[in-house]
Amino acid sequence: MEALADHDIALVRADNPGPFTLSGTNTWLVGRDPCWVVDPGPAMPDHVERVLADARDRGGIGGIALTHDHADHAGAVAELRGRAGGPSVGAARFLGDVVLGDGDRFGPLRAIATPGHAPDHLAFVAGRALFSGDAVLGQGSVFVFPDPGALAGYLSALERLAALDLVVICPGHGPLVEDPPAKLAEYLAHRRDRERRLVAALDAGLRTVDELLDRAWADVPAVLRPAATVTLAAHLDKLEEDGRLPDGVERPSLGL
Repeated sequence: MEALADHDIALVRADNPGPFTLSGTNTWLVGRDPCWVVDPGPAMPDHVERVLADARDRGGIGGIALTHDHADHAGAVAELRGRAGGPSVGAARFLGDVVLGDGDRFGPLRAIATPGHAPDHLAFVAGRALFSGDAVLGQGSVFVFPDPGALAGYLSALERLAALDLVVICPGHGPLVEDPPAKLAEYLAHRRDRERRLVAALDAGLRTVDELLDRAWADVPAVLRPAATVTLAAHLDKLEEDGRLPDGVERPSLGL
């Protein structure tokens, strides 16, 4: 991919396709002598071997950055780190020995807090390239995990990303995004439209989870309805935080 070569970035895609992972989890190698790994991916031996081989060709691994700790992004971190000589791992929580927060530097990467899909989610910027994890996908939208302030934080993060001078987004799943302003505008418009649909459904007197999903998420295929239910919970939380949630609304039971 010419856009990746221009920024000295390489892609290793895990063979774990599915409704939530799309064509598979994307592991990104940034720079060389040494390179830095963004999201080592799932604990799949063949994937780890390919990451190690490609990293050796780029002068070894200087550090491993995690956008968040979901297994499809971080499952391989222990094996990769052990076999690569113990490079530092940078993350917002749990798996990192270097704790990263908004604005922190980690090698060539600058962390940007992007809560929403996960409370610990970070995106990373190197030059004019963004490594977005599950904050922005190459296609489709992401589910927002219900957490205090999650959806408001996610919208704010998208606005911050849209203000950056980006030329490429390297997502956690799906194809490369070569028009970042358009993609980020699409993401903001989609989330705001979903809120408008939900408010319209509530104004029409709908109150149960199934009614709200059927009306406001009618375009979502059945296989993604569980993810839509999670995002519905986050939208209801935001309406409650904004003082706009009517009485008597059924809340999703997510087993959280």
